[in-house]
Amino acid sequence: HAHTDRTHNTHYIKMKYRLSLATIAARLSVAPTSTAVAFTSNPAFTSSSATHVYRSPSFSVKRPTARTYARATSPLFSSPPTRYLLSYDYIPDVLEKRGPYREGHLGLAKQMLGDEVAVSGGPTLTPGESVPSGALFIFTTKEAAEKFVAEDPYVANGIVTGHSILEWTVVVGNN
Repeated sequence: HAHTDRTHNTHYIKMKYRLSLATIAARLSVAPTSTAVAFTSNPAFTSSSATHVYRSPSFSVKRPTARTYARATSPLFSSPPTRYLLSYDYIPDVLEKRGPYREGHLGLAKQMLGDEVAVSGGPTLTPGESVPSGALFIFTTKEAAEKFVAEDPYVANGIVTGHSILEWTVVVGNN
């Protein structure tokens, strides 16, 4: 009798959520036959925001909420993302001289964040110092990092004395 209940529950869950699973598979860019793997292996679906849990005697499935759909934006088993680190060196009196150019500098950074080609950025300081010695930015493409340098008022007006762009493969953590 227990086997019949499990079979019925499994069939009911598959039938009820077939469309949802297909939708999730499409969103994750995986084959529909891989949806069980996507359901259980993707961290977006095992977070605390996936609050709808369906259980049967043989298995349990967390049904994703709208918030978890938004976090599942890449294929399951893709290669690690490559990012580009833009490092700036500033003039020693950056705090006194950046004023007229700061709005343009920050505006460009915010625009590139909105365009989703910049990930984050900000000043860097030597421990114990109060004046930034430079800045570090993370971009999704090398071209975006180069564009930032080319259009940044800090570079054009001598606030930045040097820069470098490094390729970075993210292996651990979020980016």
